[in-house]
Amino acid sequence: MALTIKEQLSSPGGFLKFLIKHNTIFIFIVLVLFSALISDVFFTSVNLSNLLKQVSGIGIISIGMLIVILTGGIDLSVGSMVALLAVTFAILVNTFILPLAILLTIVIGFSLGSVAGYLVAFQKMAPFIATLALMTIARGLGFIYAKGSPITFTTYGGLYMSDFANNSTLGIPNIAIVFFLIVICAMVMLRYNVFGRLIIAIGSNEEASRLSGIKVNKYKFLVYAISGALAATAAIIVASRTNLGSPNMGMAWELDAIAAVVIGGASLNGGKGTAINTLMGVLILGLISNILNLLNVPSYPQQVVKGAIIIFAVLLQKFESK
Repeated sequence: MALTIKEQLSSPGGFLKFLIKHNTIFIFIVLVLFSALISDVFFTSVNLSNLLKQVSGIGIISIGMLIVILTGGIDLSVGSMVALLAVTFAILVNTFILPLAILLTIVIGFSLGSVAGYLVAFQKMAPFIATLALMTIARGLGFIYAKGSPITFTTYGGLYMSDFANNSTLGIPNIAIVFFLIVICAMVMLRYNVFGRLIIAIGSNEEASRLSGIKVNKYKFLVYAISGALAATAAIIVASRTNLGSPNMGMAWELDAIAAVVIGGASLNGGKGTAINTLMGVLILGLISNILNLLNVPSYPQQVVKGAIIIFAVLLQKFESK
């Protein structure tokens, strides 16, 4: 029977075990308190709004990365796909009406993800190799279609999306609302939907899942396709924020997405991870960058700090499993 929080804390070494088990929330709270102490502008509406805007794009692809990692896979192509799909959206929104441009971009993203899913699920290619190849192809295609230069929105639909992406509703940035809605959908799917339970089961024990009659290849194919569709959603948001699509967008975002998922407590072996913890991981990465920016620390040391946080989070997972 599960212990209550009070019983966990009162047991020998209970407080330390509790902190390790809930390390993602603990790290998040510590960073928020530290941010408030070092800067009197941290809790201003402008700073918090900027923070949410900055993490929303990476946050959306992190949810896609989570469902891939839950099956024991990895998707290195999402950053490059954001670049290609941002360019694609810019071309489409300058050509077609806005709803059709959005729909086509997401369908293209789903299709690109399906390519990786097919290679991994049906051709038994290692996820690392399949998505690494797609990462290179997608980035190259982005530069080809954009002819090496950003494509600016020139139509009413594009300007409407730019206005949407840079404004707020009830004080919350619109793109952050989109991100939060995707997190909620992922939470419901993983906790209450058959699809979510099955991909967790596949990540926990793929062979047992196959023997129990689960169509493992089908679900492994679908998680990469969904990751592609979410990369398309992130691309639309990022392009709309800047009013252009550029092949340089999403650079190394796949690494930030993996970091967010790992910091959120997911296992790279599959079968373990939640959407809410991934949200926390995304916010933790955003807080690190925000704190260092407020302290006027250059971008290069920020990568060192992020790497140290990832190592710390993984070590805490090892202690938790003991």
